[in-house]
Order: sequence, then C-alpha cells, then structure tokens
Amino acid sequence: MSTTTIRIPDDLKTRVAKAAGRAGTTPHNFILEAIAEKAEQAERRAEFDTVAEERYARIVETGKTIPWSEMRSYLEGRVAGKAVKRPAARKLAK
Repeated sequence: MSTTTIRIPDDLKTRVAKAAGRAGTTPHNFILEAIAEKAEQAERRAEFDTVAEERYARIVETGKTIPWSEMRSYLEGRVAGKAVKRPAARKLAK
C-alpha cells in the first residue's frame, strides 16, 4: 500500500474528525471510505455515459426508436407484474 499526503484546511479536518467519531471509525478510515465512494461514483458515471453513447450510436445507425409513451407503458406493466408485449422499435419520425 502506498502513502499519499494531502493537505486539508483545519475546519475540514475538524469536520472529518467529528463525522468519523459519529460513524464510529477513525478519521483516516473515514477519508479512505470517502475517496472510495467518490471513485465508485465517477466510475458509475463513466459507465453510464458509455452506455448512453452506445445506445445513441445504435439509434443513429438504425434510425429506429421506441416512443417514450409506449416504453413507459411497457415498463409500468412490467413493474406491476403484468405480462406485457415488448414494444417494437421503428423508424424515427422526421
């Protein structure tokens, strides 16, 4: 494991120490958990962006989409546990 030095303002250091105490952990562990959470959030966002770009490229390539009203009805039916027919993609209206 490597060591990294960070400089934080005194007021933030105090806040971290208090928050760590309330969480029942050390300030060091609290900071590590915060960094891990932030890294995970950035990774999820990057994955979300990648999926969105891939889906948009597929729409551009095929010209096919599903209107939101149909997709919403389909998803609501699925959530309600109903047997619903999956909507078919069709050419984007111009």
